Amino acid sequence: MTTLTPQGTTLETQVEPTIGEPGRPVTRRGRGRRSDTGMGRANNLIPWLYLLVPLALLITFVYVPVGNLFYYSVTNWDGITPNPPLVGTANYREIFTNSEYFDVFKVGLYYFVGAIFQICIALYFATILSFKVRLRNFWKGVLFFPYLINGVAISFIFLYLFQPGGTLDATLRLFGYHNNLLWLGNPHAANISLASVSVWRYMGLNFVLFLGAIESIPKDLYEASDLDGASRWHQFRYIIAPAIRPIISLSVILGIAGSLAVFEVPYIMTGGANGTSTFVIQTIQTAFQFQQVGLASALAVVLLAIVLLVTWAQRVLTHAEDVDLS
Repeated sequence: MTTLTPQGTTLETQVEPTIGEPGRPVTRRGRGRRSDTGMGRANNLIPWLYLLVPLALLITFVYVPVGNLFYYSVTNWDGITPNPPLVGTANYREIFTNSEYFDVFKVGLYYFVGAIFQICIALYFATILSFKVRLRNFWKGVLFFPYLINGVAISFIFLYLFQPGGTLDATLRLFGYHNNLLWLGNPHAANISLASVSVWRYMGLNFVLFLGAIESIPKDLYEASDLDGASRWHQFRYIIAPAIRPIISLSVILGIAGSLAVFEVPYIMTGGANGTSTFVIQTIQTAFQFQQVGLASALAVVLLAIVLLVTWAQRVLTHAEDVDLS
């Protein structure tokens, strides 16, 4: 069939005869739509197939243990009995009526002060190395390297460092200090020594966070401030600090949570002796040394609630407004 168009050209249309209606063009409906619908459903299932394994691992190793933790916290399980008896809230009543369980949080104050000191040092070095200085990449590696070392190895290194007559005492004698202090024997000195180890180890993490945030600031702001005669301090105060305020808030949250849940360094170096026991060390000893797994599970639940509460309060009190520096 030939059709004349307004421009004078001809348009040919293929016509297939049909029963009862000769000469009518044949149209096929429904086949493409059904196939497109099937392909769309298959495409929607593909992301879930990729998420299947991670979700299975997350449920198996996170949510199921957390559920068991809440269950064991209301039992009197000793870690061996197959069917532990339920005791209700007895474990929680014992925790909140015995002040010894919360006295260990005083040790966390040393680590909290150390975390604030660590954030300040990391912010200082990140600000300096964000500008053009000599051997900048070398110093970046030096500051970040301790975070890559295993915590157990770090604990053994500093265990030899703090021994009486060890590396630290020998170094101090070179500067005329001959009084050998029990760095891990005196409770006050031991907690300061252990907190300093944590500062040295985790400063690299905060340093990288701050450095990445500072380097994302537009360079035009620095050029404009240089034209206005701003010093480095003014650039930090009015450009850098407002821009990285969310990262600073994140570092404070990590510092608070870390100071409440310290375990690795004091457990390996002192085993919680000489007044260095933390809440986590106390929980581990309750479970495996005194075989009170139910009470230890309740302690873990209380610690989880405290960390969540402190984090929520910190987020509310230091809620940072959005900063637009563009």
